[in-house]
Amino acid sequence: MSLIVHRIGPACTIQDQGRQGYLDQGLSRSGAADLLALFEGAALLGQSPTFAALEMAGMGGEFEASQDTAIALTGAPMQASIDGSAIAWNASHQLLKGQRLSLGAVLKGGYGYLHLAGGIDTPVVLGSRAVHLTAKVGQGVQVGDRLPAGAETARTGMKLTPSARLTGGTLRIVPSFQTALFAQETLDRFEATEFTRGPRANRMGMQMESAGEGFAAAGQLNILSEVITQGDIQMTGTGNPFILLPECQTTGGYPRIGTVLPCDLPRAAQTPAGAPIRFQFVTLEDAATAQASFAKELTKLPGKVEPLIRDPHDIPDLLSYQLIGGMISASEKET
Repeated sequence: MSLIVHRIGPACTIQDQGRQGYLDQGLSRSGAADLLALFEGAALLGQSPTFAALEMAGMGGEFEASQDTAIALTGAPMQASIDGSAIAWNASHQLLKGQRLSLGAVLKGGYGYLHLAGGIDTPVVLGSRAVHLTAKVGQGVQVGDRLPAGAETARTGMKLTPSARLTGGTLRIVPSFQTALFAQETLDRFEATEFTRGPRANRMGMQMESAGEGFAAAGQLNILSEVITQGDIQMTGTGNPFILLPECQTTGGYPRIGTVLPCDLPRAAQTPAGAPIRFQFVTLEDAATAQASFAKELTKLPGKVEPLIRDPHDIPDLLSYQLIGGMISASEKET
C-alpha cells in the first residue's frame, strides 16, 4: 500500500526520531523538528512512535491512496480535506482506495505531519529513516513519489487535544560551555528580552531578533570550534542568537549562551516567523525534572485519545455507518 504524491510543498521530508551516535562522524541527529507530533500521531493511530511520518514545512500536498489505509494529522494545522470534504486536524481518518487527501498551507505553527498506518516504510539508513538534506542522506519528497506504508492496521475516527506550542512562548534553557563568558548584566538582559523569530529558519536552525544592542561574550573571536548539538543557542557576530535544530552542524566556534531543554524544542521549532520568544535559565536539577515529566506525558498520550464525533451533514455515506449498537428485538423477552 502507498500514497501517490500528486502535489507537494517545497520542504517535505520523511522523518522519525532520528539517528544517534554519529556526531563524532559529522552527522547530526536529524529526525522530526517536532518530536511531540510523532507521539501524537502514534497515539491517534494506536501504533509505535518510532514509525516514520511525512514532515511538511509550511505547505502540504495532494496524495492518492493506492489501497484503503488509515492516516493521522498532527503538528501545525493545515487546511485538510478528502475528496473535497473538510476533515479535522489532530485526528485519525480512513482513506479509501482512490481517494485524494489535500493539505494546504499551515494556518499557524511551522511543521505539519502526515502519519500512515504502519508508518512510512522507506529503507533504514544508519538506524533511521530520517532524511538529512544537509548531509545528503535521502532526499525530499517529490511529485510522482510513492510513500510506502507498513503492513500494520490502525484505528481511525479518533482525536487528540494537542499540547499548545504553535505561537511561541518561553523556552527553558540551561547554561552551556560559554555561558560564563557572558557578563551577568548581559545574561540578565538576555532573559529580560522579548525576541521574535526572524525570517531565517530551516531544519538547521532559527534566528532570533530583538530591539536594542546585540549580545556578545568576552573573547568570542578566540573560541575554538567544538562539538555542538540541537538546542544550543549560538550567538553570532551580529549579536543575534540562533537556536540550532535537528540538521545543525556538529561543530562550531560561535559562543553558546545556553541550551534549550529537549522538551521545549517542539515549541521552538513550531514558532512561526514574527512570534514572540523568551528564554528562562533553569538549574540542571529543574531541567532533569522537566524532561522526566515530558517523557511521562508522552507515555500517557494514548490514554488521552477520544472518539472523533462527526457532523452527520458532512458524512456522504451516512447509511453505511452503524450509528446504534447493542439493539435488542422488541418482540424478545429479557433474560
